[in-house]
Amino acid sequence: MDNFKKYIVEFIGTFFLVLTVGMVTLLPGNGVIPAIAIGLILMIMVYSGGYISGGHYNPVVSLAAALSGSLSGNLLIPYIISQVLGSILASIVIMTFCELPAITTCPYSLLQVFVGEVIFTFALCYVVLLTATTNETKGNSYYGLAIGSTVAVGAFVAGGVICYGAFNPAVAIGLFNLHISCMGLTLLTIFSNIIGSILAAYTFKYITK
Repeated sequence: MDNFKKYIVEFIGTFFLVLTVGMVTLLPGNGVIPAIAIGLILMIMVYSGGYISGGHYNPVVSLAAALSGSLSGNLLIPYIISQVLGSILASIVIMTFCELPAITTCPYSLLQVFVGEVIFTFALCYVVLLTATTNETKGNSYYGLAIGSTVAVGAFVAGGVICYGAFNPAVAIGLFNLHISCMGLTLLTIFSNIIGSILAAYTFKYITK
C-alpha cells in the first residue's frame, strides 16, 4: 500500500508537469514565460511529493536514482509506468480544449537534439542525486528549488532553440501526443535522456563514494 501511494504521487506530479508544458506551449497566456512556469511547477511538485516518492516525475530521474542506489530496483518499472500514465492523461486533458497543430517537419537536427537533451538531462539528474539523495544534504530545504531551477535553465538555454527541452521521456511522450514533436526526434530525445541519466548516475557514484 505504501508503494502504491508513491505511484500515485509520481502520477500526479508528472500529470501537472506535462499539463504545464503542453499548456504554455500551445496556449501561452499573457505574460507567461514557459521556462519559468515549467520550472515552478516542477519545484512545487517536488516539494509537495518529495517526502513520499522522491518527487521524480521523470523516468530517467528514477533510472538515475535506481543506478545510484537511492531507489529500490523493484520500484523502477512501476514508477515509470505511473509517470507515463500521468503524461498520457495530461495530453488527453489538453486535447479536450486545444486544437493540436499539424506536424510537418522536425525543427531540429539530430546532433542538436542529442547534445541539448544529454547535457541538460545530465544536469537535472546530477542535481537531483546530489541535493535530494545524499546523507550530507538530507533534510535540506533547497532541493526543490535547485531541481526546478535546473529545468528552467535548460528550457531557457536549449528548449525551442536546439531541442524540445524535454529532459524527460514522459514529457517527450506528451509533446508527441500533442503533435508538438515528431516521431523521429521524440525517440532520439528519449534515447538522449537515458544517456544523460546514466552518465549522471555514474558521475554521482564516482564523486560521492
